Amino acid sequence: MTNDSILAIQAALKGKVVFCKFLSANDTGSTGAHQAGVYISKPSIPILFDEPGVKGENKERWVKVKWHDDFETDTRFIYYGQGTRNEYRITNFGRGFPFLRPDYTGALFVFVKCDADNYQGYVLNTEEDINQFLDAFGISPTETNRLIETRLIQPEEHEKVAIEEFISNLTVEFPSSEEMSAAARRIHDAVFDHQEFIRTNPDRKLLDWTDAEYRLFRALEYARYREILSNGFASVEDFIAIANQVLNRRKSRAGKSLEHHLSAIFDGNDLRYQEQAVTEGNKKPDFLFPSHEAYHDLTFPTDKLISLAAKTTCKDRWRQVINEADRLRGKNKFLCTLQQGISAAQMDEMQMERVILVVPKPYIATYPRDRQDRIWTLDKFVGYVREVEGL
Repeated sequence: MTNDSILAIQAALKGKVVFCKFLSANDTGSTGAHQAGVYISKPSIPILFDEPGVKGENKERWVKVKWHDDFETDTRFIYYGQGTRNEYRITNFGRGFPFLRPDYTGALFVFVKCDADNYQGYVLNTEEDINQFLDAFGISPTETNRLIETRLIQPEEHEKVAIEEFISNLTVEFPSSEEMSAAARRIHDAVFDHQEFIRTNPDRKLLDWTDAEYRLFRALEYARYREILSNGFASVEDFIAIANQVLNRRKSRAGKSLEHHLSAIFDGNDLRYQEQAVTEGNKKPDFLFPSHEAYHDLTFPTDKLISLAAKTTCKDRWRQVINEADRLRGKNKFLCTLQQGISAAQMDEMQMERVILVVPKPYIATYPRDRQDRIWTLDKFVGYVREVEGL
């Protein structure tokens, strides 16, 4: 999306009343007739007035309009009801107003009521901007010159707009993995409005947040590398350098993403835990419940200590978690993963080492059927920690 279409869509989503139309030759003055302003169809009166005009009388009101988030005008809404006229127009755009010249004939005029006296206006003059705005609200060109029902927009479109807004406001090329994960959660929660899943369905929430972050990251990659991909590479070496940069960033993000989202799940359930707490030497489980202090307090009951590793995939790396906490030797160790399926032989090895897999519920079906009962859902793990911590 370009910046103009993003701004127009964002304004429409936040506005109280939204109107759009293609500017006619009469609107832009290209007919050579006296410019009377932008004509508004009678079914769209609520964008201008609370009540229709009365035939035989003119009526008007003045409002503030901010154009393209750039400059503001004092603009008049007027109903012409005297004589043979019976029409509504927006007039008084100020000297030098750039968007009502003849070359804007056919542009899409988007007008948004923010409150009683304040409006936002956009004139989208490229095919790309026009199509992006119409597609966002699922309307065809024949369905313009009327008010837009913004409540019917699909959540996926809301998410796209929120992602574009996040990217456009960035002051760095790529934010930290923690900031990316937090942004994905914030966007997804705002669009789909299921924050209660943190407690009622943490398995679904973890997958939703992970998917949202993936979409956010891919959109950011496209924004950052679009020009390079369009222009091509001067040499194979340049291509390899960019490819390695992209792959390394993806690996780094994926490795931390799961930890960030698990932290948010644990916070949302009021669990007591510590990330990357040192147990012995250089050993640092991803999560230690309830704390580093409790672990090193030898009077604290060992059966109330819990360690959890977080690995996006664990097919080859699961053994790393076995010795992360000496006090828990001979006790269950937990490993949360997004891995979809591992062999029966590996699951048997895990059982021998007392490693319990914690897997989002929808993924459990990808594991050997006769061993699925060994796997814990995230919901079961959270419930277990709550019980151990007396919550």
